[in-house]
Amino acid sequence: MNALEVEGLVKRFGGLAALDGASFAVPAGSITGLIGPNGAGKSTAFATIAGFHRPDAGHVRLFGREVTGESPWALHAAGLARTFQIPRLFARLTVRENLMVAARDQAGERLPAPWFARARIAREEAALAARADAVLARLNLARHADAPASALSGGQKKLVELGRALMSGARVILLDEPAAGVNRTLLREIAATIARLNREEGITFLVIEHDLDLVAELCTPVHCMAEGRVIASGRMEEVRADPMVAEAYLGMAIEPA
Repeated sequence: MNALEVEGLVKRFGGLAALDGASFAVPAGSITGLIGPNGAGKSTAFATIAGFHRPDAGHVRLFGREVTGESPWALHAAGLARTFQIPRLFARLTVRENLMVAARDQAGERLPAPWFARARIAREEAALAARADAVLARLNLARHADAPASALSGGQKKLVELGRALMSGARVILLDEPAAGVNRTLLREIAATIARLNREEGITFLVIEHDLDLVAELCTPVHCMAEGRVIASGRMEEVRADPMVAEAYLGMAIEPA
């Protein structure tokens, strides 16, 4: 079964077709890579899949259910979460608090609970704090739990965004360039964490990444986009060998061997 199916997705901005009939599948339980040169439409695909843009045509299905055009919060509730190339954290909140706010269906979010269910909310917050600490321990961030999010490095902030996705109970996580701006030591830790979460918890990942060695290490299958559509799919070695991929990246046609 596919966790995510994208069929004929089109998104225009004025006269520009950022997505021009993009189609690909993300098998359940996989770490699927999405690669391509700058301007290929990868980030627009993420934003459209996650409900930040409404598509002009095409379909998005989550575990077989049509979710095309649904809001980000509806998709979040359905088990789809995304991260951003530049992490979007609450800078003044602690790292623990950044994770706690991502949990779904909190009693304190519903009126008039803050006035009439204070004891219940206090118990829930204590449980959420303990759950957040457990997630931070898995991400090797426990020592930063009480620090403001603004004090973290770029790579650590990416891990916090991943932690927030875990707190939401997501079954499918869209990772936008987890390697961007991250030192090699922390990148290895991030890669190992993604692989462990996939292997041990069955979380499905769709990963946009320019580091093709990291994609080769983590991802199967891999889809390559160019000019708003998918031009090649398969194992990384197959995609790398495709003449259309070489042409998209290098701007020149290469005859197949």
